[in-house]
Amino acid sequence: MVEGRILFEMKIDIFLSICQTPVEGEMPTEQKMFEHFFEQVKAADELGFETAWVAQAHLSTEIQKNNKNPVVPHWKGEVGLCTDFFQLAHLVFLSTEKINVGSAVMSILTHGGPIGIAERVGAFIALHGLKKEEKRKLRIGFSAGRFEFMARPYGIVPRDSVEEEAWPALRGQIFSEACEIFLRLINGETINSNMISETVLERKLFRSDEDWKRVQIAAMERDSLEKMPEKIEIPKRYNFEDVKNIPQNWNRELLDLVLGSHDPELQKKVNKIRPVKTFNLSITPPEVIEKTHERMMEHYHPEGGVWKREYMPRTIMIFINDENGLSEKEKTEQAKCEAEKALNSYWGALEGTIDPMKVSKAADNAVIGNTEDIAKQMVERFHSEDCVMAWFDFFNHDSDRVIRNMEAFMKKVVPRIKELRK
Repeated sequence: MVEGRILFEMKIDIFLSICQTPVEGEMPTEQKMFEHFFEQVKAADELGFETAWVAQAHLSTEIQKNNKNPVVPHWKGEVGLCTDFFQLAHLVFLSTEKINVGSAVMSILTHGGPIGIAERVGAFIALHGLKKEEKRKLRIGFSAGRFEFMARPYGIVPRDSVEEEAWPALRGQIFSEACEIFLRLINGETINSNMISETVLERKLFRSDEDWKRVQIAAMERDSLEKMPEKIEIPKRYNFEDVKNIPQNWNRELLDLVLGSHDPELQKKVNKIRPVKTFNLSITPPEVIEKTHERMMEHYHPEGGVWKREYMPRTIMIFINDENGLSEKEKTEQAKCEAEKALNSYWGALEGTIDPMKVSKAADNAVIGNTEDIAKQMVERFHSEDCVMAWFDFFNHDSDRVIRNMEAFMKKVVPRIKELRK
C-alpha cells in the first residue's frame, strides 16, 4: 500500500458527495448510495487519504422544484444525502482507523442555528475524545449554505421591505453574525446577543450603486426619512440572554474549523476569535487563491501558528482512467470522454442549459487523463505544499470503478508526482 501522506509535502484529502442523481439512467436507492459511500471511505482510509470530506445537504432538492422560486429547477434527485454530518462522522470513525472526517460544508444557519450547531460540535468531540489516545480530528467546514431554500424554513428570511431589498448582501451579514456566535461558544465563552457585533448596511456591501439605492429608498419609505441614509442598522437575527454550551471541557485539539467563504473581511473577523482556515470549493481564479494565502498569513489567529498553504483545501475533480486492456493513449481519450459527459450532465442538471464556457471552466478545475497525464497536471497546477480534495465520485455511481480510480491515483499518480518534483 502506498500512503500519500509520507511521500511528499502535498496533502491529499478526498471529497465524497453522496449525490443521488440519475447517471445514464441509473438512480441508486438511498441505501445503495450509503453502501457505496462506506465502501469508498474505507478504501480511502486504507489508501492513506488524510481527510474524508463529506458533502452536506439539507432538505429535498427534488421537492424545492415545486416552490415559487426554485434554486435548481432542473436538478433530478438529491444534491446530497448527508443531512446529519455528526451521525455519519460517528460511523466513519467506527469503521476506519486513520482518516480524519470533515464536513464540506455544514450550514450553521440550519438545525438550530449557530448555538445548536456549536453545542453538537462540543458534544460530539467530548464523546469522540473519551479515548485518551484519540488523535483523529473532526474537521468542521461551515458556511451559510450553498442553496438558500435550505435555510428559509429555519427562519432565515427577510423580515421587512428593507431586508427584502437588501437580501443578497444581508444574508452574508446574517452568516457573519452566526459565525461570531458559533465560534465564541466553541471557545467556551458565556455570551448573550448584546455582546455580538451589530449589523449595519452601507454601500460597500452591495455590488452596484443601483442595488444600494433600492435599499436606501426602502429604508426612507419604511422609516419616513427625508433623505437617503448612508448607513442602515439591522436588528439582530439572534436574540438571547446569557448562554454557555455544555459539555465544556472537551479536547479542542481534536477540532479543526474551516470557513466556507471567500469574503476577505469575514476571514479576518473569524480569525480574531479563534484559528479558522478557509476552503476553496469552487472554480476560483488562481489570483484569488494567492491573495487569500497572503491575507491569511497576516490575519490567521496566532494560536493556530504560522499559516500554511495546506490550510486551504482545494477541490479538484479527478477523471482518471487506468482500466485494463487499454493503451495509454486510449486511457487518455476515454478519460476525456468521461469528463466531458459528466460535466455536461452536471451543468445541464444544475442550470437547465449546457454552457460550453462553464464546462470549459469546470474542466480547468479537474485533472483528466491516464496516470502520467494526471501526475504532470498536478505538478504543473499545484504548489507542493497545497492540500487537494480529490473528487472521484462526481456523476459516477459505479462504486467499484470509483475505488479503482482512487487506487490508481494513490498507488501510481502520487509516487509519480514525487519523482517529477525531484
